[in-house]
Amino acid sequence: MPSLIEIELKSGIAILRLNRPEKRNAMSDEMRAELVAALRTAAADDAVRALVITGAGKGFCAGGDIAGMQHRLEAPVGQAGFSGWKRQLGVHHAVAMLHRLPKPTLAAVNGAAAGLGADLALACDFVVASSAASFAWSYVHRGLIPDGGGLYFLPRRVGLSRAKELIFSGRAVDANEALTLGIADRLSAPDNLLAETCAWAAEIGAGSATAIALGKSILDQSFELTAEQVFDQGSQAQAVCYTSDEHRSAVNAFLEKPAAKPGAKPAAKP
Repeated sequence: MPSLIEIELKSGIAILRLNRPEKRNAMSDEMRAELVAALRTAAADDAVRALVITGAGKGFCAGGDIAGMQHRLEAPVGQAGFSGWKRQLGVHHAVAMLHRLPKPTLAAVNGAAAGLGADLALACDFVVASSAASFAWSYVHRGLIPDGGGLYFLPRRVGLSRAKELIFSGRAVDANEALTLGIADRLSAPDNLLAETCAWAAEIGAGSATAIALGKSILDQSFELTAEQVFDQGSQAQAVCYTSDEHRSAVNAFLEKPAAKPGAKPAAKP
């Protein structure tokens, strides 16, 4: 049986592919467990500079698995609430791992991203959408609220009023509107989506891994913290950066550059 989550490393970029194309990559419990394992691997591997998540086939992720929803409806009334709570812990763990990964994360949204799929995309630092992509926080059509982080991520992308409109209506947003609203950061032609996203990931992930990880951890909290708390955390993080190999190497490389002689003309560009 093929893996439900495929992960490969190319030139320092971990490409994580949701691999359930016959179900438009709807997230089952088994798929979620494999996602957590793949994210744990990427986080621990120093060779990984950034992570790109995309979907196999024509869709990015259709959301939660409807068969799983039916199974929950069949649970005894006295067990339904607690079973649902335990499942939600698993969903939140997977989304939190993606959101908190100490490396740049990019969603290459190749098709429809609905429900949990839309939430997964926004859990990443950056979203690149194919011109064939669409986004829908369609939970309301199942009598549900966004449970994959949408209630947190979407208002920070589009503002509170617009987030309410998208969540209350559950309507689909095409790629161009997603870019206008700020749901997507860049658009790409379908055939170029993965290559362009990986190229951007390589650019973003080329800097100090220490500085990026620490900076990301503070930025992700900055809307909830006071200015003084951000300054305090920044001071502590900077102290760690002072001790890093990247900082030492960068400073030494700068100081070792030969000084230009007084009156010397700059070298002509080739």
